[in-house]
Amino acid sequence: MAVGIVTDSASDLPPELAASEGVLIVPLEVRLEGHSAEEMAAVTGDGFWELQRSSSHLAQTAAPSPGEFAEAFRTLHAAGAEGICCITISSALSATYQAALAGAALIDEFPVEVVDSRSATMGQGLVVLEAAAAARSGADLAAVVATAQSAIGRSRVLGTLDTLENLRRGGRIGSAQALLGSLLSIKPVIEIRDGVVEGESKQRTRSRSLAYLADRVLNGPKPDRVAVVHAAAPDVALLVDRLAPIASANEIVVTPIGPVVGAHTGLGTIGICWLEPAAAGNAPA
Repeated sequence: MAVGIVTDSASDLPPELAASEGVLIVPLEVRLEGHSAEEMAAVTGDGFWELQRSSSHLAQTAAPSPGEFAEAFRTLHAAGAEGICCITISSALSATYQAALAGAALIDEFPVEVVDSRSATMGQGLVVLEAAAAARSGADLAAVVATAQSAIGRSRVLGTLDTLENLRRGGRIGSAQALLGSLLSIKPVIEIRDGVVEGESKQRTRSRSLAYLADRVLNGPKPDRVAVVHAAAPDVALLVDRLAPIASANEIVVTPIGPVVGAHTGLGTIGICWLEPAAAGNAPA
């Protein structure tokens, strides 16, 4: 490809899918008390949640260094890319976007464009896949960036939490609110809106929250891409089954949600990410 695609691990793109699409992933650092940096770097997929389940501490993450991004850019350039499009987690959620910009500033010999996805998990990942498809089709760097920007405007992320405990422990809500939610079996639905995590609605049961997520997609325009992410949720197949009526040219991607978002949302979280269809006449040139 004339244009190389780089993203970060907050995208939750499955490694095998990223490899098949020619996407290079720069990992965020994950820290969990009692586990070495080397051990955490080697953990993938559901393995993280097994560690988190047995820990009394919340995982923490740190942005990659500018040098790590620069190394990724140079790796793709050495493999034949004439320019690089780097798509990061929302700048409102992490310093990763700024690190990527700093990494791009270290590159003089070829162009690098850094794009703020204004999203996370597979909301970001679906934007990356759209950009990668454009790059494979032979689009130049400007067209790939335009494709990514179009996808950002169409990206939607909703998730339901199984517990409010992680939000309480992370200092996001007070203890009393967490207790109240537990007693009433409230299952809050959150969304990524304008680059930040916001409350979207409250559902009284887990089954209702899953139905709500599915209906938001099924009752809208046919999506271009769909992904389901989860934090070791035993009922993830129920949500995937509810989405069966979607006849899409792109298979639904099902993947574990990573620690960047998952550390704040907790075990059992299930999210649905989709790209609304591009409006006629508004597709990138």
